[in-house]
Amino acid sequence: MAVPVVEHLPLPAHRTGGGFLWLDLTRKCQLKCHHCLNDSGPDGQHGTMTRADWIRVIDEAAASGVRAVQLFGGEPLLHPDSIEIANHALLYGMAVEVYSNLVHVPDPWWAVFMIGGAQIATSYYSDDPDEHNAITGRKSHARTSANIAQAVRLGIPIRVGIIDCGGGQRVEEARRELTAMGVQRIKTDAVRPFGRAACGQDPSASNLCGRCGDGRASVGPDGDVSLCVFSTWLSVGNVLAGSLEDILTGDAMAAASAHINSPVVRNGGNGGDDDDDNEDECSPGFPGSECTPRN
Repeated sequence: MAVPVVEHLPLPAHRTGGGFLWLDLTRKCQLKCHHCLNDSGPDGQHGTMTRADWIRVIDEAAASGVRAVQLFGGEPLLHPDSIEIANHALLYGMAVEVYSNLVHVPDPWWAVFMIGGAQIATSYYSDDPDEHNAITGRKSHARTSANIAQAVRLGIPIRVGIIDCGGGQRVEEARRELTAMGVQRIKTDAVRPFGRAACGQDPSASNLCGRCGDGRASVGPDGDVSLCVFSTWLSVGNVLAGSLEDILTGDAMAAASAHINSPVVRNGGNGGDDDDDNEDECSPGFPGSECTPRN
């Protein structure tokens, strides 16, 4: 397989921001995991953001100092423009992580993943196919594990998050299986009470890690900007109505960040203060680290 040669675009001279941006492309997914944080599934939609809108967001992100993005969803590989979106970010020299369920990887994506600066992230649940499949709502274990093995064989950087849904799940066995497959970056996280996992409860900032908006933000399928993919109910603006830079440096962003990091909210959990692994990013994120949920 030939690895594409990427000639980087010049970075804008004016850079005011920094950090990391989730490009939350879609709510469409082959799976219907009972703990999905944003209710994605087979009936999900791609939203109102067009290809041109996403390309503009990347241009504005580069101008704002963003140096790493993650394609997120739903399943980002199902979005019709995702490969072009990833390539455009790579042209700027951004680090690009694609958070995929790895149920199906179209052939052109393997070439993209082999470009310097690109990497894969995925979730995993158990070495027992039946247990894994029961969590994802589809017979996905064989395909996901095969594509993890393919990434390792091709030397593509990959990190795997084992999501512990409780009930005696075979988490340690899954870790041993992944290690035997050659995966070196493995983290474990617990299910967080958002989306379907909230069981009808309203989202609460006290369930966040406390570092949302700290050099990172998320752009959703309809253009809404939030502090992270877990805090989408706290919209701070919309890129279809204003520039990303103005939103990232605006009063709404500052107010939402202050709220999540306020002493009252932070008393609900450790806010990332007690875990050295939280110094870089909250999982899921780039380059990825274990982030302890508040409950």
